[in-house]
Amino acid sequence: MDALSLLLNRSSQPRLGSPAPSGAALENIMQAALRAPDHACLTPWRFIVCQNKGLEKLGSLFEQSAIANDKSQKEIERSVQLPHRAPMIIVAIAKYIEHEKVPKVEQIASASCAVMAMQMAAVAQGFNGMWRSGSYAHCELVREGLGLAEDDELVGFLYLGTPLFEPAPKPQRNSDDFFEYWN
Repeated sequence: MDALSLLLNRSSQPRLGSPAPSGAALENIMQAALRAPDHACLTPWRFIVCQNKGLEKLGSLFEQSAIANDKSQKEIERSVQLPHRAPMIIVAIAKYIEHEKVPKVEQIASASCAVMAMQMAAVAQGFNGMWRSGSYAHCELVREGLGLAEDDELVGFLYLGTPLFEPAPKPQRNSDDFFEYWN
């Protein structure tokens, strides 16, 4: 798949099955993340790859969060299953490094670019993913359980696996609605 086709047809895939990327394919995905734009070469990222028992551990953390945040019994029961919507989740963390020329927002943007790069590398190799965030990404208990420092930001959870169906095509957008020219 050529790069332009990959970018112009980008679509998240919410239904993912086994297998998850592994071996050289997973290494390509990780290397793509490490090529994200990175002002001052701070490498302001940290990633946690969850598979198998790692998904159970993440589900337990979600369950603890749901209980601590007074969610309904149905939501508590669902929380444990959320990580099992794909065979792999990569937790993406913007690891803030104080720097006079690189504000926190740029470091979060860098980590966000890493997530998209990982998803595109997955798609290019026959896999796909879904970048999720939600209340668990903003929960202090989850942040602590993942070892985030106070200034770090949980950018999201990248669910990865093999697509179970072809996603519906995304609607074509008119670029004139979003871009203006200053000539």
